Amino acid sequence: MTPVPDPESGPPARPATGRRRAAVPALSIGRLEDVRPGSLLVAMPGLIDPTFAGAVVYVLDHSETGTLGVVLGSPSQVDIRDVLPGWCDLAVAPAVFHVGGPCETDTALCLARCVGPPPGPGSGLRPVADGIHLVDLDVAPDPLAGRVQGLRVFAGYAGWSPGQLAGELAEGAWACVPGSPEDVLAEVSGPELWRRVLSRQTGRLAVLSTAPADPSVN
Repeated sequence: MTPVPDPESGPPARPATGRRRAAVPALSIGRLEDVRPGSLLVAMPGLIDPTFAGAVVYVLDHSETGTLGVVLGSPSQVDIRDVLPGWCDLAVAPAVFHVGGPCETDTALCLARCVGPPPGPGSGLRPVADGIHLVDLDVAPDPLAGRVQGLRVFAGYAGWSPGQLAGELAEGAWACVPGSPEDVLAEVSGPELWRRVLSRQTGRLAVLSTAPADPSVN
């Protein structure tokens, strides 16, 4: 990860083991077996942690050692051009750092939608799911210009220690739903992204798309 300045707007730093309890009983809408790279963790209205209220988290990695992801749709005031000028032209609008989560907010993590054959060693690309790749920001961006359809740079990430996410899913703090490449590069942010993701679901989750993403504003 590449060092970056602290975003001018974003959540305070918090360890990956911080709890994110829900204020309502579990709704049984999130299963640990559904969590995988490329899936989305969608904060439920009862989640009372202000860092993650109304959040949509794109899962990057999930194993017995824990879970790693980035919060989508949380732009900061830091321009990519001011920190990583070589990557600015490949970024989708708005070309700013997005707040990826409360962990290691002074480092950068990049996701890109790519086309073409699977990347080889030294390409600077690591597949996540459905054409979304992690990008090594230490490589030269020019050779990737023909493969990258758009990218987004995140400051920080969200993390769960072993067993932590299972407990939060059981509490009803999160729903786990399929993600798409469009979610990573979506132009919408905040509550609008949250509602868009839920509105394409079925049953209770679709109904929730009409509720406030952050219950504190209700």
